[in-house]
Amino acid sequence: MNQRNATSLSSSLPSAAPAALDESALRLDKQLCFALYSSSLAMTKLYKPLLAKLGLTYPQYLVMLVLWEEDGVTVSALGERLFLDSGTLTPLLKRIEAQGFLRRARSAEDERQVIVSLTQAGRDLRTTAVQVPYAVACASACSLEQIQALTTELHALRSNLIAGRSD
Repeated sequence: MNQRNATSLSSSLPSAAPAALDESALRLDKQLCFALYSSSLAMTKLYKPLLAKLGLTYPQYLVMLVLWEEDGVTVSALGERLFLDSGTLTPLLKRIEAQGFLRRARSAEDERQVIVSLTQAGRDLRTTAVQVPYAVACASACSLEQIQALTTELHALRSNLIAGRSD
């Protein structure tokens, strides 16, 4: 990193770091980002065989979760819910549609909007998919209360990071 980049980085950091921060703060095992990243990798590995039984990838499963909650949503609402842009979401939806689990259609009220709806096969898949969260909960070796608390904390963390908080 050159001097200019180092100066830019230091100017974006809090001006008064807590006294407890020292060189040990740079240890990999102390990094929140690495804990989240490596946990995400482990979670994805866990989900892969479970979702293979459904014929879905993890991103496809997320789309289906949203549609099982609320069928007939716009592509833009789906993207907002999943934090995905349309360039990522559209090919994903096309693949799920080719599998016969959903259909996309232009809105009659506003042709600029595309409505995503489950097919009967997509609705039927929900019955089998209900086993997935239970398998994940068992693999986590956490109580339901621990899972709910961790999920709540991660949602708060995401909100804080999106809002750009540094406190």
